[in-house]
Amino acid sequence: MNQVSQRTNNDRTYWIETMCRIADPVLQALSEKQLKIRMPIEAKLFDRDQYSHLEAFGRLICGIAPWLETGPTVGEEGKLREKYAQLVRECIDAATDPNSPDFMNFTYGHQPIVDAAFLAHAIVRAPKELWEKLDVRVRDNLVKALKSTRKQKPFFSNWLLFSAMIETALFLMNEEDWDRMRIDYALKQHDQWYKGDGMYGDGPEFRMDYYNSFVIQPMIVDIIELIGHKESDWQEMKERVINRAKRLGIIQERSISPEGTFPVFGRSLAYRFGAFQHLAQMALQGKLDESLEPAQIRCALTAVIKRIIEMPGTFNDDGWLQIGLCGHQPELGENYISTGSLYLCATVFLPLGLPADAAFWQGNADWTSKRAWSGETIPIDYADKIK
Repeated sequence: MNQVSQRTNNDRTYWIETMCRIADPVLQALSEKQLKIRMPIEAKLFDRDQYSHLEAFGRLICGIAPWLETGPTVGEEGKLREKYAQLVRECIDAATDPNSPDFMNFTYGHQPIVDAAFLAHAIVRAPKELWEKLDVRVRDNLVKALKSTRKQKPFFSNWLLFSAMIETALFLMNEEDWDRMRIDYALKQHDQWYKGDGMYGDGPEFRMDYYNSFVIQPMIVDIIELIGHKESDWQEMKERVINRAKRLGIIQERSISPEGTFPVFGRSLAYRFGAFQHLAQMALQGKLDESLEPAQIRCALTAVIKRIIEMPGTFNDDGWLQIGLCGHQPELGENYISTGSLYLCATVFLPLGLPADAAFWQGNADWTSKRAWSGETIPIDYADKIK
């Protein structure tokens, strides 16, 4: 095996090992219905234990879902993938069964709208493994849990997309009462909130943070892809939605420094490399701008993952994530942040849904800032003109 192939394969192995290291404490505990006993709750506010368990589970599987859905079915990785798919199905049962000691909060407070949406997004990303293979009893419980979030009204911000994603999953589940209005409202408001150059406002105001990647763009793209055909005005949005998404992908790739760091600004930095969910999704779906090579995205994201995950203090002694961006930095946890929140970092692993022979995993290529700061020729960047 030549050096390039060895490096490429090592990247995929490293991604899988890191993903499993993050996932294991959550999935092992929840599958045994002991998540509420075992998971520590690091937070500034005393009430986060009401929400942190659903946060951890929904956000985690939102990231690993494509690997569960389209990962290999043979070989060592295939066996590992099947093991985790079964484990996640057991966890869905434990989380949604009212008689389970780990039955999660889908109704109290506003926060469950958020994390039920990440759970719903996981179903949308892996319908065969995480919906079709569920027992009828578990399906019924899951549907009831998702619908129970309708009791609360989302805030006038990116939260509109959480309600829309839940309804999109209910559409996928063939629930006749899926709500077009929640989806329509979210899509059209965000279309109005578009600020230009690949960036949506989080509500009427623009915020310079990573929420276009944490939530907004990935959910808009997946909602439009799955359900856009159901209404002509949604379908009419699709081209500009994808063009905006491509532009943000360019910006995200250019924001990764030669050392695998990225600008430290905005809310929720404790989500760590979840800041690159959007770039990861563009790579997974083959929607990268033509100026970007899939391999350069892999190399850039690998640098980010290594820069963050290998910092001492990222995990506690029992393997649970701790609040911080680079190590344990509890001061970076906003009042809404708790241990469960941190598992949004798993969304960087979306490209593991690509087969090992995909272009993403082949060869090596430096990313834009690494080339620029090495004195190499790079293309000029131009602002997007899509309205």
